Amino acid sequence: MKELVEVITKALVDDPDSVVVTEREDKKTTILEVRVADSDMGKVIGKQGRIAKAIRSVVKAAAAKEDKKVVVDILDS
Repeated sequence: MKELVEVITKALVDDPDSVVVTEREDKKTTILEVRVADSDMGKVIGKQGRIAKAIRSVVKAAAAKEDKKVVVDILDS
């Protein structure tokens, strides 16, 4: 899942080198924390959060295939 989020996020931003995705486990849930440059934050979130919602939907579908629960958090750098 981490690689999937990295690929999607790096394709969206102007500075792909600043994209950092960290993965941590919390009980039965995997939490993916995405950090991007401040200038790219709007590109990852999108208008009214549409891009962020789309990323979460793709990850949720991929996680459901593997019978896992994954949460994507987009954080300020």
